[in-house]
Amino acid sequence: MSFLAQKHYRWNSSSFGIGDAGLLKRFASSMLDRWCRKLDELANPNTETGSGEEYYWNIAKKHNQWISGNSRMGKAALLSQLKWMMLENWSRKLDQLGDHQEPEATEVETGEAFYLRARTMARAGKFRHAASLLARATTVAPTFPDAFEAFGELLDMAGESDLASSMHVTHRKLRRAIRRAAPDRAFVLRRSGRFADEVAAFSTLVCHVDNRAFPYLALGSAYLAQGAARKAYANYIVALRYKPGDLDLINLKAEALSMMGRYDEAVTTFGHVLENRAEDANALSGRAIAYLALGQVANATADWRRQLALLTSDRASARACVALRLADYAAALPELERALEKEPNDPYWSLYRLTALQRLGRRISTSCPQVPENWPAPLTALHHGRMSEADVLQQAESRERRAEALFQIGVLSLPRDRAHARHCWRLVVDQSAPALIEHAAARHELALLDP
Repeated sequence: MSFLAQKHYRWNSSSFGIGDAGLLKRFASSMLDRWCRKLDELANPNTETGSGEEYYWNIAKKHNQWISGNSRMGKAALLSQLKWMMLENWSRKLDQLGDHQEPEATEVETGEAFYLRARTMARAGKFRHAASLLARATTVAPTFPDAFEAFGELLDMAGESDLASSMHVTHRKLRRAIRRAAPDRAFVLRRSGRFADEVAAFSTLVCHVDNRAFPYLALGSAYLAQGAARKAYANYIVALRYKPGDLDLINLKAEALSMMGRYDEAVTTFGHVLENRAEDANALSGRAIAYLALGQVANATADWRRQLALLTSDRASARACVALRLADYAAALPELERALEKEPNDPYWSLYRLTALQRLGRRISTSCPQVPENWPAPLTALHHGRMSEADVLQQAESRERRAEALFQIGVLSLPRDRAHARHCWRLVVDQSAPALIEHAAARHELALLDP
């Protein structure tokens, strides 16, 4: 990667001063975008580069040796094989570049690398070596819950119950800190975690079973759940070779495009799915988020209304999330009540119920059953007047949590200070991802304030 960057002297010079690691990271990221566009170009050649057979035939003619070795094949079969061979090679190269996008992720000293090596050692019966690797993993990646869980299991086997107990406590704490994805989204996106085991397993499977869609679909979905959209996109492109026109795969490809920030393309791709399957609730949800990112609030609202009409009554939590995105609290409240009956321990249903009651001008209970310790308990305490805005924002340690806090502050400020509420909701829109419930709700709240 360093060699490639040095070859591009003009690019290198324009990035002077950011350091070698930053230079390589920026260079790899720019190359990733180019490889992704080339994948699209190879799958669907455009008029600028030549279309259909002409495009691939011009490439094939440059490789006389390859053509000679396949001289018994007809021209159409020859071109088809060349096209997909190139597509797979580009996607593998994309994977390699993806590993360079975050330089620290390629180092042996990462938590996930130690964790995977430890799992291999444990399967081979080398428990002491595995334990030492997991100890280093928990040090290098103190927010990686799987490493703490595996380390605790090995410590239990070794009879070190006190230390094992502390590992299990840390694991549970880290798991609780991960917000569960919204249930109105596609199943792949409702999962949360790093999925290091799945990525490793399906990467191996792709190497041995490379003529089926499933391994690429599974690996792409694991990457998508991780948030590695470019890698997911590359695998979905290859999977579509084996299942061309598969609407579920096209849906996932569109989600990857949206996650990469290519919202116009995502809208078009979701539209293709909906043309063939008009009642696809997942496609409507994905397209609504892409529309919202493009500032097309009316189109996003229309798609969410259609999704809400398609969701059955037994999916109360999903219906509640769609209604919250629309800032339709009258529709959200009864769904939140039903969601609480099914999942009484989910803190977000309690929080969103308070939000709906507040916005509908209804009284709420004065008791606060949660101790403001684990998130989102501070937001519940804010509704009950037990924490100040400043204290809540201080506990919002991530961008997502800050958006949640600002949204709730806006809800509580609206009756007495509309300007402050507007300011808070504007910050939510400016600082959070379009897929977040609070982002969509803030957009609709602002639209109501400034029709």
